[in-house]
Amino acid sequence: MSVIGQIAEVKFGGLMPQIFEVLTLSKDPKVVLYVYQSVEGGVFYCIILRGRRKIRLGAEVSATGEKLSVPVGRELLGRVINIFGKAIDGGKEIEYSKTMKVFKKALAISEVSGKREIWETGIKIIDFFAPLVKGGKMGLFGGAGVGKTILLTEVMHNILHRNKGGKKKKRVSVFAGVGERTREGQELHEELKKSGLLPDVSLIYGQMGENASVRFLTALAAAAIAEYFRDEEKSDVLFFIDNVFRFAQAGSEISTLTKTIPSEDGYQATLSSEMALFHERLVSTQDSVLSSVEAIYVPSDDLLDAGVQSIYPYLDSIVTLSRDVYQEGRFPAIDVLSSSSKMLSPEVAEKEHYETVIKALAVLKKAQGLERMVALVGEAELSPENQEIYKRAKLINNYMTQPFFVAETQTGRKGEYVPLSDTVRDVGDILSGKYDALEPDKLLFVGTIKNGSKI
Repeated sequence: MSVIGQIAEVKFGGLMPQIFEVLTLSKDPKVVLYVYQSVEGGVFYCIILRGRRKIRLGAEVSATGEKLSVPVGRELLGRVINIFGKAIDGGKEIEYSKTMKVFKKALAISEVSGKREIWETGIKIIDFFAPLVKGGKMGLFGGAGVGKTILLTEVMHNILHRNKGGKKKKRVSVFAGVGERTREGQELHEELKKSGLLPDVSLIYGQMGENASVRFLTALAAAAIAEYFRDEEKSDVLFFIDNVFRFAQAGSEISTLTKTIPSEDGYQATLSSEMALFHERLVSTQDSVLSSVEAIYVPSDDLLDAGVQSIYPYLDSIVTLSRDVYQEGRFPAIDVLSSSSKMLSPEVAEKEHYETVIKALAVLKKAQGLERMVALVGEAELSPENQEIYKRAKLINNYMTQPFFVAETQTGRKGEYVPLSDTVRDVGDILSGKYDALEPDKLLFVGTIKNGSKI
């Protein structure tokens, strides 16, 4: 009936198709669509996945009787594919033996495991203030150019490298590149290859230049691949996505093309259900752990944006990157006071860790309140007690900087993995006044204090 962008209006007579059923052009099976939404009177909105230029008004389509699916299996490990299962890494084509439905229900609550424990990443500021949780979800929030992708890549590098060899249970990783730059995907692939981690990672990309339907489906296809490794292979899965906001944005574009009335904030009315469709599948079972780390773009640095806010309810750990911190030259550019973890509690974290975090946050919050006074009259005009607090806050902030393994070629600094126990000890020493005589700049990019070459 009509074709608008990637949306085709298709009128059916007789037997009606199912939602998410795959259709092909009768005269050209290579043209692929899938049923997205019912309109009225046998008319359906169908999303064109492949061959849009070959579709004409009056063309005849055929229902395949199959739901949209994605190839899965161990053949994907070490490879980069698109949502059609086609290899896009320059290697030979992949032969698949299994597929899984892209759209499927989440597990029943009785099948989901609620066990939680902190998963060390070796990144001081994350492990200390907003730790990743085994079986949980971590969100890395930030605007353009503040270091979300490189932070996510470092987390991926450290966890996979730390657990390489000597594992009691097989662990794999799934990476979904949704709506991001081709260059970043290429750099990640090269980094994984160079570090020897690629054989345990499956990558699926739907880049920035792809149409909205492909970007939307890439996230869901990646979830299906992760579910296969979790349920069929009984492997522990580490799931990465860069980035979730582009998934929400793709859904909004599809909603606009299907003439759906948006909600008051301008996003699609189905935003909440789409986020649930994606996140509620990324859970752990009694047999296997599935943990996710998600990069989330924050448009105009506005954390109150509805697309960003729709992601918060599903996260266990929130890491917020700040442009102000980035401009001060501290990296990773994380705003500690805007970051947190539900699992940072006496029941999950070690007692010393929990108590040290509470003390450190109190010092940082107090120092933030002193910032305006320092800007007006200078640090020397503070009372001795406030000078001590302000100095220790600067020591803590600078100590939380760290050289990354994945940025060694750009920075010239050798990457460091810092155990959580060392971080807790060092921050405790700073709070106790052990390093009050030290200039804060001495703690920039030093790893642990006892091993810091600048001290």
